[in-house]
Amino acid sequence: MQSNIIMAHKQEKFFEYLQLKKYTLETCTGVVKTITRFAQWAEEKNIPLLDVSYNDVMAYVAHCRSKRNAPRTLQIVVLHLRFYYAFLLSENDVQDNPCSNIEIKGVKRKMLYETFTPEELENLYRAYASLDISKSGIGSRITHKRNKVLLGLVIYQGLRTQELAELKVSDVKLQEGKIKIEGSLRTEGRELKLEAFQLYDMMDYINETRKLIMAISGKETNQLFTSLGGGENFSNITDKLLRALRKIDKRVKETKQLRGSVITNWLKVHNIRKVQYMAGHRYVSSTENYQANNMDDLKEDVNRYHPDL
Repeated sequence: MQSNIIMAHKQEKFFEYLQLKKYTLETCTGVVKTITRFAQWAEEKNIPLLDVSYNDVMAYVAHCRSKRNAPRTLQIVVLHLRFYYAFLLSENDVQDNPCSNIEIKGVKRKMLYETFTPEELENLYRAYASLDISKSGIGSRITHKRNKVLLGLVIYQGLRTQELAELKVSDVKLQEGKIKIEGSLRTEGRELKLEAFQLYDMMDYINETRKLIMAISGKETNQLFTSLGGGENFSNITDKLLRALRKIDKRVKETKQLRGSVITNWLKVHNIRKVQYMAGHRYVSSTENYQANNMDDLKEDVNRYHPDL
């Protein structure tokens, strides 16, 4: 049997694959370590990596559980294995991903932040959009227009921060009134409808505001959103937006809190499969974490960890 220990060139290619998916160096290193341990276990059991089945993965999970690994750790192990077999699929080395339908029981998704109603999200957006920046410098006026468009995509389409960072101008379908979001290891691709007022703002942003940002920054990029300065760190954009939002409503903590609120609200008016698509969830279990029957757990978490809210 061919050795299961990842050969140097394959490991290097897998590492590059993870980096192309925008994972941090720390995450990439951790994933490779997990796969190396799994490969060692599989070799001891005389199981070729390319022939691993669902039952084999479950046997490895049981092995890890016997080592007193917590459910959260087991979840990470399965996630890393899922990454690896997604990579092997892309290389045409395997026909399916044996980890696709594995979920570890006993792991609750902890949002830990208060959710906003549709009305509260709407008010937050309108309050930010109507901020008086007439006496601010041109830079502040430009970035406010950009961030208004960005905030709209969070509040009305529920986009993740990473998705916002990776959007390209070509992803905006103005004539169709839609925006295209590419899939990734963590999410499925999708096309979402833009609200009428978003279309107007998006058109103005692409044709006017973004061109000013490009001219001032001296950048040449096809990314939809970029900073006014020379840096490329997208968190600089979201951090500034969040600071402004917290002045409007102190309950605002993170953009994923707003996205979580959007998904929770969607589930009250749409069936779960539609919400799964709209949210870009690869697995319906991810969508189920936002269902109303999890809200009591969320409220308990909020009271426990954020009693001042």
